[in-house]
Amino acid sequence: MPRGTDLLHDPSLNKGTAFTEDERNAFGLQGLLPSRVCDQSEQVTRVLENYRKKRTDLDKYINLIALQGRNETLFYRVVIDNIEEMMPIIYTPIVGRACQEYGHIFRRSRGLFLSRKHRGEIADVLRNWPKQGIRIIVVTDGERILGLGDLGANGMGIPVGKLSLYTACAGINPNQALPITLDIGTDNDALRDDPLYIGDHAKRIRGEEYDDFVDEFVQAVQEVFPDALIQFEDFATRNAIQLLKTYRDRARCFNDDIQGTAAVTLAGLYSTSRLTGMELGAQQILFFGAGSAATGIADLLVGAMVGEGLPESEARNRCWFVDSKGLVVTSRIDLAEHKLPYAHEHEPHTDLLSVVRSLKPTALIGVSGQGGAFTRPVLREMAVHNPQPIIFALSNPTANAEATAEEVYRETEGRAIFASGSPFDPVTLGGKTLVPGQGNNAYIFPGVGLGVVASGAKRVTDEMFFAAARSLAADVSQDSLSQGCLYPPLSKIREVSLHIAVVVAQVAYDSGLATRPKPQDLLEDIRSGMYEPEYRSYV
Repeated sequence: MPRGTDLLHDPSLNKGTAFTEDERNAFGLQGLLPSRVCDQSEQVTRVLENYRKKRTDLDKYINLIALQGRNETLFYRVVIDNIEEMMPIIYTPIVGRACQEYGHIFRRSRGLFLSRKHRGEIADVLRNWPKQGIRIIVVTDGERILGLGDLGANGMGIPVGKLSLYTACAGINPNQALPITLDIGTDNDALRDDPLYIGDHAKRIRGEEYDDFVDEFVQAVQEVFPDALIQFEDFATRNAIQLLKTYRDRARCFNDDIQGTAAVTLAGLYSTSRLTGMELGAQQILFFGAGSAATGIADLLVGAMVGEGLPESEARNRCWFVDSKGLVVTSRIDLAEHKLPYAHEHEPHTDLLSVVRSLKPTALIGVSGQGGAFTRPVLREMAVHNPQPIIFALSNPTANAEATAEEVYRETEGRAIFASGSPFDPVTLGGKTLVPGQGNNAYIFPGVGLGVVASGAKRVTDEMFFAAARSLAADVSQDSLSQGCLYPPLSKIREVSLHIAVVVAQVAYDSGLATRPKPQDLLEDIRSGMYEPEYRSYV
């Protein structure tokens, strides 16, 4: 145990004014703290009073991150007990703004920054991390942060935020979590010209040099932290797809933008079937956007349809894409490889409205990052062909959402079934209050990670995400559905994550991927190991 100011400066051990008189005597803290001993509940009251005085959401973010850097236990107590208020601040949408300003609001380094100068010695740099027993690593190269594009090293806000949710939502011990940014340059000219930018000002490395760097990183993680799960986060489409393809059978890893987004969307569609009576395999699904998230969703949906008895060819024919050049069809010669399985025979269309008129989809899913793309005519056209049009505007942050909840409900006369990536307030229309569901990956990845850690699974499989989606949908109450909400309330997210962890771990045991002996009561075993932010006695 450190003593004196060293103890007060260790966020994982610091209790601040909650140190007892015996602890103050034992660890040389007398005089270094105010004389009155406060319990944790009093500290929470003080934190919330100051937090709620902040004028802007970015100020609130800075306030919370500063608390996390001083007293981790208190930070998680505040977040867990106020999750609906805090999640939009420490995660989407405000984390996007924080990343844009990261170099200007930077206070204290969190996580590891691996740069091109570390080539050949990445394993040694990983060993500089002071904590042992790492179980979860979230890593980004900062090239596609939310819908904001290349933010380089400023993207560290995403791994930090994601790992905060692993702890708050699924009880992963924060001492077992490591945020990492691959700081390999940026092609964002504005950042390179910013004197306060914290990363490498050079252009991004590409091609073989990039592949070799990431390969060294993955191998180094397996050497230094052999029990760690790697979550790839906010990589550009071309790299996200290739990295998952390369490492999913070689390392304990997954890509949240591809697989987590897919599972939360699949769960939302399972919930819609309880409202419409239409099975998944009967849907005609149109994706606006054709990047890694969109094709990841489609791949998982196809797998789910096949599991329900639909031939794969027919399942793929249920999924259509619109990219920046229009409808993805077989006659186009400019298609990237990941789009080819979803290129169908059809006359070409270059605008979304004409595509909706032609295809008459039952579900429209936005993963484009283009705010306002679901225009009034598009929304009305969806309502013409469907008694309950399914409209998901999943792009983050809020400004990038393809439509707002109010726009969707208003233009469809309140008949739409809506979900979004960022939170929207309830909407009252015609005397009825509709509660939009937030199709946020936070419902999926913490529970998946917890299940992988609990079972010691050697790999992360699609079957785990199928199970996670079914579990999430099963946790949606009829009361929530009656208000139009496709997901459980955030206040129940720790239970939701626990249930997901159980089914994910069960898949690991059933498929022979688990490395831990299976406990007699899997649910209680996982529950008992979940981190609770409570002070422990040091004497």
